[in-house]
Amino acid sequence: MLEFIDKYLPGFLDNLPLLPPQASTVAGDVDLLTLVWTLISFAVGTLIVVVMIYLAVRYRRRAVNEVGGAEVHAPMVEIVSMLIPFIISMGMFVWGTKVFVDLKRPPADAVEYFAFGKQWMWKFQHPNGLREINNFTIPVDTPIKVTMTSEDVIHSFFIPAFRVKQDVVPGRYTTVWFEATQTGQFRQLCAEYCGSEHSLMGGIVTVLEQDEYQAWLNGEQFERTTTPSSSGEQLFTSLACSTCHLSGDSNRGPALHGLPGSEVQLASGETVIADDAYLRESILEPRAKLRQGYVPLMPTFEGQVSEEQLHDLIAFIKTIEPESSSREGSVQVAESNQTPGVSNAGGGGR
Repeated sequence: MLEFIDKYLPGFLDNLPLLPPQASTVAGDVDLLTLVWTLISFAVGTLIVVVMIYLAVRYRRRAVNEVGGAEVHAPMVEIVSMLIPFIISMGMFVWGTKVFVDLKRPPADAVEYFAFGKQWMWKFQHPNGLREINNFTIPVDTPIKVTMTSEDVIHSFFIPAFRVKQDVVPGRYTTVWFEATQTGQFRQLCAEYCGSEHSLMGGIVTVLEQDEYQAWLNGEQFERTTTPSSSGEQLFTSLACSTCHLSGDSNRGPALHGLPGSEVQLASGETVIADDAYLRESILEPRAKLRQGYVPLMPTFEGQVSEEQLHDLIAFIKTIEPESSSREGSVQVAESNQTPGVSNAGGGGR
């Protein structure tokens, strides 16, 4: 249907009043679905009102003593009047489900960025560690996956021109993806009331050509930043996590190489997947999901590390190699930087 509208009504969806430009691969599908639903609702509502007025006039009482005729049953009329709306509703449901799934499943080759919501600003982190505040610069024609969390209250990440919106919730990770099809600058808003300055919590998404984006990343206007995994490694060492989690013969905490994405057996008998949410919870609340075979020695790091630092730690954990290739590197560095009193700060139970 999109092709039909583009052919016979060129620019119709782009020029609808009150709609921002269609600047992503999913914008056209979302607009078309919304337009069809609006037209169906308008048509059905108009039909109901017209029939109601017609019946009210046609069968009105014309005399005070007039008595209505016998009721006539029309089973086919009743069946058809239920069947047609059912078929239309199911068709729209299937269509809407397809659009929803397309919006929620990023492509396998999507580039992952991170966003942190905080009263009243947005902080974005690029794969190379570069950070921006209230500005989000991305390349055109590239699938972008944004993993988000909040540092305080519920926010909502909304880019009207891309037709994407996703709640950003404290204590958990949510994701949204899009692929920009136009270069330029587009508004990015918070669509969830989050306090007295909610209306000011927004930013600009700048879409650049591929070569311009690479030149921008390498620009001299930025201080050289470390990657999230490098920052996470430094934090991992400073917190003495390596004492318990990088030594293969340690019985205080499980080794972390190969952990992300694997199945974890818990002391309760349950099995969970070690995704980002599990790793985050394990750092902040080590006793929440106790690993089978380990005692709860690890202290909580809630309030000691920020959401950005949590992201960096998780990024580093994903890069940890088996002991044979990492022991002479990270372990020795970690042991040389330990301070008294924190020898088992990273150990136990996870």
